[in-house]
Amino acid sequence: MQHDASDSQSHPYVGMWVTGDGRIRQELLPEGRYDEARGTRQSAYVGRYEVTGDKIFYWDDSGFTADGEFVDINTLHHGGMVFFREL
Repeated sequence: MQHDASDSQSHPYVGMWVTGDGRIRQELLPEGRYDEARGTRQSAYVGRYEVTGDKIFYWDDSGFTADGEFVDINTLHHGGMVFFREL
C-alpha cells in the first residue's frame, strides 16, 4: 500500500488510544505517523500507519508490519489487545 498523508488526515481515529490498564499508549498522529509508549518506555514503537475503512495497517520504523480493526469509534483491536480512545 502506498501511504498518502491526506487519507490519514480524513479518518476519524486520530488521537490517543490506551489499553484498559493504561500500560500501552498509542498516539495516531494526523500526518499518518504513530508513536507507541509501553510502560515507562516512551516511543517504544514508531512508524507510519494507514486507515482504510475500519482497518488500520502499521509499518514500524524498525521493519515489522501489523494491523488492527476499529470495532467502533472508541475501540481498537490490535495485536491481541483492546485499546480505548482517550477522551
